[in-house]
Amino acid sequence: MRIKHRDQVSAQLINEFNYDNPMRVPTLQKIAVNMGLGEAIDNGNAIESATNDLMAITGQRPFVRRAKQAISNFKLREGNVIGLALTLRGSQMWEFYDRLVTAALPRVRDFRGVSPNAFDGHGNYSLGITEQLIFPEVNFDTSDRVRGLQCNIVTTARSDEEGKRLLELLGMPFSR
Repeated sequence: MRIKHRDQVSAQLINEFNYDNPMRVPTLQKIAVNMGLGEAIDNGNAIESATNDLMAITGQRPFVRRAKQAISNFKLREGNVIGLALTLRGSQMWEFYDRLVTAALPRVRDFRGVSPNAFDGHGNYSLGITEQLIFPEVNFDTSDRVRGLQCNIVTTARSDEEGKRLLELLGMPFSR
């Protein structure tokens, strides 16, 4: 995917947006993957199972996110585990993006494309995945529960138009 960006996508973006310097061409900067674990308060095995799933999906060990303050309505105390997070950069980022676009998203039932409206105004894209089982690396039998995850794709684009075009050229299947 990195080679495709260097050889094909950057040339096409230079022609479309008239960049005077090839260093201004937008590229992927990082991908942040987050998984909320509200059930970790009651179930201690949820942390280990979710960690194993994220390690299989991304190839990197996530770090544990803990509650900063207590909320009595949610039975949450300060310091309780509430989620897992990790940031992918470099070759792991490109490999994850390739697997997401080519292998995982097409496995979603009744898939009609991802929303083109999830940009933040600066060319970054947020994608919510409802179940981790769409990734071929996750074994259905070893997962104790279906969990969702959030992928934030951070680009160097300056506008949503540039970011969307970059992701389109890299194979992101946007709905029409």
